[in-house]
Amino acid sequence: MSKFWSSTVRKTKPYVPGEQPNETNVIKLNTNENPYPPSPKALEAMQFAVNDDLRKYPSPTVDSLRKVIAKREDIEPENVFVGNGSDEVLAFAFQAFFEPNEAIKFPEITYSFYPVYAKLYDIPYQTVPLKDDFSIDVEGMCESIGGVIFPNPNAPTGIALNLNEVESIIKRNPNQVIIIDEAYVDFGADTAVPLTKKYPNVLITRTLSKSHALAGIRLGYAIGSSELIEGLERIKNSFNSYTINRITLAGAEAAMKDDIYYDQTLNQIIETREWTKQELEHLEFEVIPSQTNFLFVKPTKITAKELYETLKQQEIYIRFFENLEDYLRISIGSEDDMKTFVNEVTNIINSIKV
Repeated sequence: MSKFWSSTVRKTKPYVPGEQPNETNVIKLNTNENPYPPSPKALEAMQFAVNDDLRKYPSPTVDSLRKVIAKREDIEPENVFVGNGSDEVLAFAFQAFFEPNEAIKFPEITYSFYPVYAKLYDIPYQTVPLKDDFSIDVEGMCESIGGVIFPNPNAPTGIALNLNEVESIIKRNPNQVIIIDEAYVDFGADTAVPLTKKYPNVLITRTLSKSHALAGIRLGYAIGSSELIEGLERIKNSFNSYTINRITLAGAEAAMKDDIYYDQTLNQIIETREWTKQELEHLEFEVIPSQTNFLFVKPTKITAKELYETLKQQEIYIRFFENLEDYLRISIGSEDDMKTFVNEVTNIINSIKV
């Protein structure tokens, strides 16, 4: 700990991302990346954007991309905010809508960046335990003092609330901002975007990292009432007006116009997820139903940590959480990746029987 650190740095407990191995020949199923390449149209647009215009600042208002998003989501451009990945959008939202003296609520098992942001911005929080089936406790998320945030589907469990349950949380927190993190919604859940037209206190956050295979360009956005979007803009413009670079803007805009390509890849990931789920259940794993691009599982014939470490020796990376020591999170890779993964797991399980 450095004597030069501020009190804020001293008390901060940073988010710990999944391992990023340097080797290129590994099977990487630990960070929920899309196994398929981005849209060819997105790649072409980004390549075309590498030109003399890079000497100029990008658009501070990103109007063109906001129009594309608005058309896709059936909303108005004034209801769209764009940031460098949904993590930045979430950071701005914590600053814009949550108060240091009013406790917010989020699930006890959820995206681990939420408590990081809460501590960074001195926002007290209350964690709501999940139900026995690992679903979010709707009743527990109601009557918050300072606001509510939760992923739908939740991470790392993969379970989604239906829209009636989401709306129940909104109705019972009428005077607080409700942030719904839809990073994984395109893999089988229902979006709450229509509820933003009905409730002015609802903010939806999205990312192109998962469904659009663009984790490398860091593009996220939010959807909400013009009042909430203005709040985000005020925070952004007090930090950095030119947040999105020209190459990212070009790629994101092209990607969000190419629904045909992404419908194909999303369907393939969902099919592979369901196949993997069945195979693991045959191996007597407990597999939580998922509407994401990952599975949350509990091995029964080997400890989660031992399986994680053994697979790592075989250059297959999955996610092990110290605070959820009985469970593993497995990102859905390509069909070949998952066949290799299942074969290795089968060999490991069979070796225990001998």
